[in-house]
Amino acid sequence: MRILQSKEAGRLLTRKAARFAEAEGVVRPILEAVRQRGDRALLEYARRFDGLERKSVRVPEREIETARAGLAPEFREAVETAAANVRRYAERQMPREWMRETEAGVRLGQIVRPLDTVAAYIPAGRYPLPSTLIMTAVPAQVAGVRNICVASPRAVPEVFGTAGLLAVRQVFQMGGAHAIAAFAFGTRTVPRADRIVGPGNIYVAAAKKLLAGEVGIDFVAGPTEILIVAAEGDPRHLAADMLAQAEHDVDASAVLLTTSKRLAAAVVKEVDRQLAVLPTASVARRAIARNSAVVLVGSLDEAMEMANRFAPEHLSIPDARWLAQVRHAGSVFVGPHSPEAAGDYAAGPNHVLPTNGAARVRGGLAVTDFLKVISVQQLTERGLRRLAPAITTLARAEGLEAHARSVEVRTANSHEKIGWQAKAPAPQKRRPLRTKVGQTLSSVNPARNPRGY
Repeated sequence: MRILQSKEAGRLLTRKAARFAEAEGVVRPILEAVRQRGDRALLEYARRFDGLERKSVRVPEREIETARAGLAPEFREAVETAAANVRRYAERQMPREWMRETEAGVRLGQIVRPLDTVAAYIPAGRYPLPSTLIMTAVPAQVAGVRNICVASPRAVPEVFGTAGLLAVRQVFQMGGAHAIAAFAFGTRTVPRADRIVGPGNIYVAAAKKLLAGEVGIDFVAGPTEILIVAAEGDPRHLAADMLAQAEHDVDASAVLLTTSKRLAAAVVKEVDRQLAVLPTASVARRAIARNSAVVLVGSLDEAMEMANRFAPEHLSIPDARWLAQVRHAGSVFVGPHSPEAAGDYAAGPNHVLPTNGAARVRGGLAVTDFLKVISVQQLTERGLRRLAPAITTLARAEGLEAHARSVEVRTANSHEKIGWQAKAPAPQKRRPLRTKVGQTLSSVNPARNPRGY
C-alpha cells in the first residue's frame, strides 16, 4: 500500500467516474420491457439472470418460514440484537407531530404520515447481505409503512430467514434493473413502490438513477469508502478497519490520514501481514492497491479539512473533540473502539449510507426516508384579517389576482362591497401579436402555420 504526502493525495481523493453511461445503455431496454410487458418480461429476466426456477418471483410464505426455522441459534440471536438496536435508534429519529397557536387566530403544526409501500433491495451477489434487510425493513416498520417489500436476486436462507424473523412477508426473488423496474412501475405480482431503498451494483444504481422521479429513491450508490483520521493508535486496528472496507469490492477505497510517519509505516506493514491470511484477500488486495493509501498530513486540522472535501461514506476520528469540525460524512465513528463494522451490523445507526460525495447533501438512510411531514394551518377570521395585507400585497406583486381575492372575499364585512366586486375592470384591448415585421398573428396563413402560431 502506498504512503503519500498530502499534496500527492489529490488524484487519490478524486473519485473515479462511475461507468453510468455504459450501464444506462444496458438497463434502458430492460426497464422499458418491464414497463411494457410487466410480469412476462420480469420472469424472463429473473430466469435468465437470477436463476429463478419457480413460476413466480414472489417467494411463498412457507419458504420464508422454512428458512426462518432453519436459522442457526447464534445467527437468530445476532439478528434479534441488531434489529432491536436499529429499532431503538430509528424510534429516536421519529419527527413529532405538533400544533400550536403562533399568533392570535393562527394555529400551525405538522402531522407525520408513513409512505404506503416501500421496497428494499438486498444484494446477494458475492456477499449476501441479510444485515441490509435489517437496516431497511426495521426503520420502515418504525415509520408505520403498511407494505414493506423485499427483493433479492438469489434464494439465500439467511436473507429469507431474516425476513421471516422481521415478519416481512412480501419477498421477491429478483435482482438487477428488472427488480427496480418492477417496483417502479408495478406488475400484477409486484406492488408499485413509493420509494426504493438499498444498495446494489452499478446496474441497480443506473436503474435507480434513470427512474428517480417516477419512483422515490434513497440515493444513487457508488463504491464503498472509509476515511480514517489518526495521529496515533494501534496499527492492527487501523489496518483491520481499512481491510474491512477493502474486502467489499475491488473499487472500494480505504484511506488513512495521519501526522505520524511511524504510524504510517506500521499500518502499511500490518495491512500486508493481515492480507496474507485474509480469506477475502483476492478482492481486498486489489482495492488496497488501486484505490487506497496512507496520506501524511501536517496536522489533524488539515486532515479534517481534507475529510470534509472528500465527504466520505464512513469517517473515523480519534475522539469526540473533532466532531465539531465534521461537516460532510455519511456516518462518523469516534474513538479506537468504534470500528466501522459495528455500524455495519449492530450498533443501531443505519449502514445504508451516501457514497461518491453524496454525503455533502444528505446523511444515511433514516426513518424519515419512509415518512412524509405534512404541514397544517388553521386560521380564524381574526387571524386571516391580520395576515390579509401581507397576503394580498404579495399576491398582486406576483400578478396572481385570484389569490388576493380569495382572501378579500372572506375578510370583507357582509355589507361591504369589495372594489373588484363593485365594478369589474374593463377588458383590455389586446394588440395583435406580431410574428414578423408588418405581419400579425391573424394574417399568418394557417396552412403554413399548422401549430397555430
